[in-house]
Amino acid sequence: MSSPSSNTIAPSPDVEQQQTGGESKLEHEVDLENDEHPQSLPLFRKWLIVLVIASSALCVTCASSAAAFTEDGIASTFHVSHEVTILSISLFIEGLGLGPLLAGPLSEVYGRNIIYRVSFILLFAFSFGVAFSPNIAVHFVFRFITGFCGSTFLSVAGGSVSDLFDNKTVANPMAVYTISPFIGPVVGPLIRFINQNTNWRWTYYTLIIWTFVQIIALFLFVPETYIPVLRLQKAIKLRKSTGDDKYFAPLEKHDINLGQALLVSCYKPFQLILYDHMALLLNIWTSLILGILYLAFQAFPFIFEDNHGFNDQDTGMAFMGIGIGMISGLASQPYWNGVNEKEAEKNGGVLPPEARLYMGEIGGVLIPLGLYFLAFTTYPSVPWPVPIIASIFFGAGIYFVFTSVFTYLVTAYRPIAASALASNSAMRSTFAAVFPLFATFMYEGLGTVGATALLAGVMTLTVPLPFIYRRIGARFRAKSRFAVE
Repeated sequence: MSSPSSNTIAPSPDVEQQQTGGESKLEHEVDLENDEHPQSLPLFRKWLIVLVIASSALCVTCASSAAAFTEDGIASTFHVSHEVTILSISLFIEGLGLGPLLAGPLSEVYGRNIIYRVSFILLFAFSFGVAFSPNIAVHFVFRFITGFCGSTFLSVAGGSVSDLFDNKTVANPMAVYTISPFIGPVVGPLIRFINQNTNWRWTYYTLIIWTFVQIIALFLFVPETYIPVLRLQKAIKLRKSTGDDKYFAPLEKHDINLGQALLVSCYKPFQLILYDHMALLLNIWTSLILGILYLAFQAFPFIFEDNHGFNDQDTGMAFMGIGIGMISGLASQPYWNGVNEKEAEKNGGVLPPEARLYMGEIGGVLIPLGLYFLAFTTYPSVPWPVPIIASIFFGAGIYFVFTSVFTYLVTAYRPIAASALASNSAMRSTFAAVFPLFATFMYEGLGTVGATALLAGVMTLTVPLPFIYRRIGARFRAKSRFAVE
């Protein structure tokens, strides 16, 4: 058979000659042609893939917060206290934090697509254990497992977006993906009316249906985008079609030890936290913010039900303020793209990682501002729309801070970007799991004004962080054993 054209196969830099039956045999390293690269897909198709991935991430994080409004029903069904039922949220979130330690290394060996499909099929299957649990112990076990399975879209999906778009066009799709896991917890309370009109289990039935729809979308619309795996698939196809085993992909030549990769994935994020104070403080900052967001699911009933007479459904709708703030932040992305272009021009066409912290500076101010505004408008005498308006500032601040920190970690710690994000995910999830557990005691002891103002005061202490790092972050990076200079 005739060999494929030379523009399809790129000779390996270290072309090997093997003696086979006295004849020399050349090995050829398979590369992708331009029209085979994921970035060559039509723009509509690329955006469709991003939206399916983003909606999957939204589905997972929506499942985390939706549990907050099944607590009364679970307490009644399983005869446990309200404080115990909060573990339904905490265990799910802890699963979200630990899952990336496994999903990341697996995706680098088997590709992104198979990890997406398997994780959501498992999420779908184990969700039945949550919905039909006969006792509280089974419910908690399956909540942790479903969080662990769904975490793929919080760790691997960002890589798919970067596969599809080049550096000049990746900002907007990455912003859409980045906001989806944080919109999810806000969407969860919006389905609270299900519990008001039916059994609490219907919340989980609804999530099962949504998960099934996402599985279909993943199979129909999301192809493999990981370049090393695409090259491997092409090499296998060529060997099969030509009957010649000389074609290979780089992934086949790498002696991958999956066990060692998993071990590194487990300790590298924590090594980064222990030895790099810059990464540690940024992780603590984002962890406090996510912890407060999940604490809000316990705090809003105090603010809106006790002070303003809201019912379950109305309290769920009150979270729209945070969602509006996040979407408003997303709408400002074109402005930040312009800021980044100007900063790159000042630096010879290269955008320094610290430039990403301009957005973090705004977010760092908006978060305590929104919390102070919310704290002093929780009085029953203040019209209920006012605290919802206050939460818009908090929501916008969340978008600015997380977008800023995520892009900073990826660019500043590029050689170990996956570990940098995994360290952030693990710490964030731990804070988000713990904060709801003391929310009831704090709001009962300090009242809505005192408790919310205390949170605002804590976040005020973090305001200088992005301003300091933007100015002297390059010096810290020069001394870091992990960051790039």
